[in-house]
Amino acid sequence: MPIRYEAEARLFHLQTRGTSYVMQLIDDTYLAHVYWGKRIRPTNLTDFVRLWGRAFSPNVNRTNQGLSLDTLPQEYPAYGAGDFREPAYQAELPNGSTVTELVYVSHRIIPGKPSLEGLPAVYAEEDKEASTLEIVLEDRAAGLQAILSYTVMEQLDAITRSVRFTNIGQEPVKLLRALSASIDFDTSRFDLLQLSGSWARERHIVRRPLVYGEQGISSRRGASSHQQNPFLALLSPEAGEEHGEVYGLNLVYSGSFTAQAEVDQYRTTRVTLGINPFGFSWLLEQGQSFQTPEAVLVYSDQGLGGMSRIYHRLYRTRLCRGRFRDEARPVLINNWEGTYFDFTADKIVDIAQAGQELGIELFVLDDGWFGKRNDDTTSLGDWFVNREKLPDGLPALAERVTELGMQFGLWFEPEMMSVDSELYRSHPDWCLHVSDRRRSESRNQLVLDYSRPEVCEYIVQVVGDILKSASITYVKWDMNRHMTEIGSASLPAERQAETAHRYMLGLYRVMERITTEFPHVLFESCSGGGGRFDPGILYYMPQTWTSDNTDAVERLKIQYGTSIVYPASSMGAHVSAVPNHQVHRMTPLTTRGDVAMSGNFGYELDLTKFTDEEKATVTDQVAFYKEIRTLVQQGDMYRLLSPFEGSETAWMFVSEDRASALAAYFKVLAEPNEAQGKLRLKGLDPDRDYRLEETGAIYGGDRLMNVGLPLPVLHGDYQSKLFRFTAV
Repeated sequence: MPIRYEAEARLFHLQTRGTSYVMQLIDDTYLAHVYWGKRIRPTNLTDFVRLWGRAFSPNVNRTNQGLSLDTLPQEYPAYGAGDFREPAYQAELPNGSTVTELVYVSHRIIPGKPSLEGLPAVYAEEDKEASTLEIVLEDRAAGLQAILSYTVMEQLDAITRSVRFTNIGQEPVKLLRALSASIDFDTSRFDLLQLSGSWARERHIVRRPLVYGEQGISSRRGASSHQQNPFLALLSPEAGEEHGEVYGLNLVYSGSFTAQAEVDQYRTTRVTLGINPFGFSWLLEQGQSFQTPEAVLVYSDQGLGGMSRIYHRLYRTRLCRGRFRDEARPVLINNWEGTYFDFTADKIVDIAQAGQELGIELFVLDDGWFGKRNDDTTSLGDWFVNREKLPDGLPALAERVTELGMQFGLWFEPEMMSVDSELYRSHPDWCLHVSDRRRSESRNQLVLDYSRPEVCEYIVQVVGDILKSASITYVKWDMNRHMTEIGSASLPAERQAETAHRYMLGLYRVMERITTEFPHVLFESCSGGGGRFDPGILYYMPQTWTSDNTDAVERLKIQYGTSIVYPASSMGAHVSAVPNHQVHRMTPLTTRGDVAMSGNFGYELDLTKFTDEEKATVTDQVAFYKEIRTLVQQGDMYRLLSPFEGSETAWMFVSEDRASALAAYFKVLAEPNEAQGKLRLKGLDPDRDYRLEETGAIYGGDRLMNVGLPLPVLHGDYQSKLFRFTAV
């Protein structure tokens, strides 16, 4: 059984195929954390939580001097009643105090995995795939109940956590903090790993040892952000790519978040994850509830690679939904870096025609097709066709493209409006704003107030009308700024701090309705590239534009870092023109293609400018990707060489049956008189032989993984090589 309750010991034991997670009731009152790590047999762990008195640590009662909340490893701690560490929740009571204490009332174990109201979450297709433990905690004096939910995805080797608060009292209660998970480790001997960066430099790997005090990451931007990803991991100091213990925590949420690790005086570590409490509160009237987002917990004793592959398979198969979860994604051409705002219908058709001749399957019309949009200063929110550019309308253009044998896709930015727009002139109160304060613009635009139902209804209607008007099978959903002046004209003063989270709930409702109504459309999310690359969005849209930076060299770090949590099937990756528009670097077309083929492959340039030689190269790239895309999009990924550790990068994809593999090797800078290199592969069957398709040479899987594959001499900077293997 994935979840056991041992009544005599008062122990809860959760088990995946590789993990155990154990909790214990202390004095039938307090829920203590006992163990999270490698799977163990059911055993008596009641001696693990040891209680003894400590100086300056208050006691719960006089009869048990050893029981102090300041030293007890807890599952969902509060502040104010004896624990001085970071709390998981905080509530303000009608008398103005924030002292609360949630204690155990009951629990139940149920098959399957209940959905979370209004929020994205990992799901089970059948009840037998998951088991859920719900533990009811209450503070009856405060009139506050919290149901801690733990779901065990046994075969997928993951555990999810969330909390549902309910006001069971007679008076209002205001939540000031409502995190999704808190875990107390009995040691601080860890490194902290985070994914950090900026626009055009997302999800770079940062690793550092834990020290006394608080350390961690957060976003206050109203989005998960380019700057930090809602993920952190604790690693044993010796942990590497394929060895050592790793504890990963990822938040299924797209708004402001916090992820912290606190090392206390006794060198224990408390990790917390959830909605950022900065600027947040939620008023609960009698009988009302609040649901936190879900946290996904993954443990691996096989290093970062082992953790990553668990996340990849879980998110590929039980987070992403719809027909495109399992279908091969099309090769596309996007006109953005090829034309920006300067295009005509004929120019678009010319690019599409060139793409069709090269074997490309989908044309995507990016920004500039609507309103009076000739630059980024105008027309966001005016979702009607720009007749100056497209005099025959969008349906006619889509028909011209589809008649070529291409699919047709379209860019939207539905969460924004321009000050210079008909929408703003009609509804100036529809943006996030605070009365009598400046309305700060970013990229010349304001953020629509998705906490308002009428705004959400407008977006569902206008986007739906466009999608119904033409043969559109792909949508790129963009979001090009973060929140300022976070307030809503529709909320009373006591609920203004709910605005940012209500925005996210509105966004999720809109995405749910639109993606459900148009199941034949492949939706790709974007936020100035990878500014909202998180599990919350992947629940609605199975792929995300990884970064606005399309430079092949920069993409090595971006895609490598992204793969720590997110599968290749979630990464949009394009070949762009050189000099690159972000860093002005010149890289070979072959290298640009090899990097982009490690995700959902496409091009973003003016195809009509290719030389005959470039056309031949691209034709081969497209044909090759069509042969390997199922392997890349659905296979297991193994990272071989890190771009954060030198001039070489390598990774590979292996099919589930280990019958086929693709290894990719990249060398950024050439060396004089270099040593002969070899590349050790991973994930193959050591007892099978593999044919290198390029040469026909046969190698044993054990030899490829332990001895390695000789690397060819590559001349010049920014070189790459792909190796395709088939079991024989």
